[in-house]
Amino acid sequence: MPSHTVKTTDYTKERNRRVHAKRNVWSGLLFGIGLVAFIDEAVFHQLLHWHHFYDRSTTDAGLVSDGFFHAFSWFATVASLFLLADLQRRKAWWPKRWSGGVLLGAGAFQLYDGVVYHKLLALHQIRYGVDLLPYDLTWNITAVILLLIGQILLWQTPNIPKPNGHRE
Repeated sequence: MPSHTVKTTDYTKERNRRVHAKRNVWSGLLFGIGLVAFIDEAVFHQLLHWHHFYDRSTTDAGLVSDGFFHAFSWFATVASLFLLADLQRRKAWWPKRWSGGVLLGAGAFQLYDGVVYHKLLALHQIRYGVDLLPYDLTWNITAVILLLIGQILLWQTPNIPKPNGHRE
């Protein structure tokens, strides 16, 4: 008589993912914001010296504003990792959904920076003494691409069962 192997699914993990789906997104959002803020600050502020977070005053004020900006990026990153650790502890980490949140956070921060900080408030520009259009287009188009990919990942990980009864 042939033995039948029964395929089992970890329903607890699946249920925990569904229960904590929003927490996965929030953790990812915070991580994405912190990551892109850190990259922006390290690359454009410190390494390339293209601008400071606040360029409408003295260099000293710009450096102080960079310090606050750097602290903000670390607070967002650390907070996201506490949420991630909690998700891991609850066996509720949903990597694909979390990655969607990371990309949404990264894209949202970058678009906000490009539109609000660079253009509306004019706190700083990406770079000075050059034609800004190519820089602005690259910055904002990249942000939109990150947002779209993040949204696609979230659409692929719905928090409700699919109509045929199957889940992700």
